[in-house]
Amino acid sequence: MMRKRFYSFVLMGLLLVGAFDACGGTGAAKPEVTLTLKTPIYSLDPLKEGTEKDMYGFLLKAGEAFAEQYPDADVTVKVVQFENNKEMDEVTGCYGTENAVDVLCSGFFNMSSYIYDGRVVPLDDIITDEIREDIPDAYWASGQVEGRTYMMPFLTSMNTLCYNKKLMREAGLEKYISSRDEIQSWTEEEWEEILSALKRNLPDSVYPMMMYAGDRNGDMHIMTFFRSKGSSFFDKEMRFHINTDEGIAAMQMLRDWKEAGYFPTNCDSMVMMDNFDLFINGQLVFYVSNPALYAVFQEAGMDEIGYVNFPSLDGGGYCTDNLIGFEVLDNGNEDQLAAAKAFVRYVYESDWLDYSTGGVTCSRRTAEKYDAQAQERGLAKYVENASHSVNYTGNNPNWNGVREVFYPHIQDLLYGEKDLEEIAAAIDRECNAAIRDGYENMVLHP
Repeated sequence: MMRKRFYSFVLMGLLLVGAFDACGGTGAAKPEVTLTLKTPIYSLDPLKEGTEKDMYGFLLKAGEAFAEQYPDADVTVKVVQFENNKEMDEVTGCYGTENAVDVLCSGFFNMSSYIYDGRVVPLDDIITDEIREDIPDAYWASGQVEGRTYMMPFLTSMNTLCYNKKLMREAGLEKYISSRDEIQSWTEEEWEEILSALKRNLPDSVYPMMMYAGDRNGDMHIMTFFRSKGSSFFDKEMRFHINTDEGIAAMQMLRDWKEAGYFPTNCDSMVMMDNFDLFINGQLVFYVSNPALYAVFQEAGMDEIGYVNFPSLDGGGYCTDNLIGFEVLDNGNEDQLAAAKAFVRYVYESDWLDYSTGGVTCSRRTAEKYDAQAQERGLAKYVENASHSVNYTGNNPNWNGVREVFYPHIQDLLYGEKDLEEIAAAIDRECNAAIRDGYENMVLHP
């Protein structure tokens, strides 16, 4: 009897120890993990009702939901939103600190640079067959380096020009205003007729075309203008190739537009958001647009907006696709890294993917789910315009470095004091040097 009682006590003790360990006792406590999610300021207007209206709100809600169900750690989610021109400070500037980013949600054109720092981890181990098949191959290819997937496509936000229909009518340009919800294209001659009429027929305080060179933000739009006279922009090796007859002709066009008064005064020192303010205030006819700006324009009372591609030599026009998505960075903590990767997978296997309808979703099943709402919102026009899209990064490393040296030359172009050939040669030389540095110093995560 005593022996049975002894074994009962031993068994009871083992059960209590097991229960103590499971509840956080020695040796089996769940690790405590803080996940830092970061995103630039990015407006969203998802097709699902009752959702947050920006990327910050989406990440905050999704992070909280993830933490509640994640079994392998006690997760605290911290979401940091930063201004677009502060991204490098918030990413590379925080390496090795307690503010280092674990999950970044941003544009591929910036995020691609961080892959070559060796901190961004490949995500193929969390991409199930279902996730892989749900997203078109072209989007996956944009996030891959040497066959491994470093960036997860979430949505694509096509960049076109947009125009104020009311101001176009006031300038007598009704014939150019489409009655369809489409992205238009105009010939060289039509562009010149439109811009000159706007300058001639509107008050001096209203400017026909956006332009800015105060910092690097929005530089992709200026690069798109560089193609307008037939330039390929890149050579066969995807290096800058602006110093050509076609490239210089496009630069001459921009300088002529500046001298004709088509651009805002002092545009060489203005930034993109200065132009946005002018557009919202009815002082700028043409600005840039993407699906995410639909709600912004609506809230500002601007419901008469037309859309048009950037100019091209053949009149078909150009646009750019800006993929937005996720990447995960390794900050030296295995539990933290595992949770960061699990969060990204969680988004792609849950209804949080509905937030990708804040642009043109990369998910086939999500697109099908919200097809009716997308048609009503006018997102179909972006899908129909996809053939006009051009690759503005060439998938080159160190694109952040390229951007830092590119925009000062646009200032020189707008100042009007340097020869165009000199500026074009400097762009090719300095941008290609930045790309070369990217290749020479690239390090991929093991």
